[in-house]
Amino acid sequence: MTKSDKREIEIKRKAIKRHFGYSENDLDLFWENPRNQDVLSKAEILRNKTIILEIIDSHGCTSKHREGDKFYFDGAGNLLTDQCPKKICFLALNAATPMIYTVSELLYAGVDPNEMRFRRAGCPDVGLNCGGWGKVVMELTVVDEQEA
Repeated sequence: MTKSDKREIEIKRKAIKRHFGYSENDLDLFWENPRNQDVLSKAEILRNKTIILEIIDSHGCTSKHREGDKFYFDGAGNLLTDQCPKKICFLALNAATPMIYTVSELLYAGVDPNEMRFRRAGCPDVGLNCGGWGKVVMELTVVDEQEA
């Protein structure tokens, strides 16, 4: 290992320790896991992506989500609140969770998440006709950050 490689590793270790608030023991445990090394090597892929969930159908939503509303997440899955509607239903976010996780896994595997076969999810409210209040259907798209 070259001196440059050692320096790069030390920089990464310090950044991870600071970001997660890890102790030295935590950092060693993190660093020893080969899966973490693989994920770190692909972190740049997620850093430049924006995940968008657009409402494509809505009826009777108590949060008043309407067709065309969009929820924005960074590539790591963090909700970008300054780009989203003022109110967001927790049930819609719950439905989004597995989709966002899948985006990460596909990107890590080198697969375009827009090729995902099932890119739609819905609020777990069963809708007025089935004894609920309303329904919301969202569709996922992943774009480069500058396109969002």
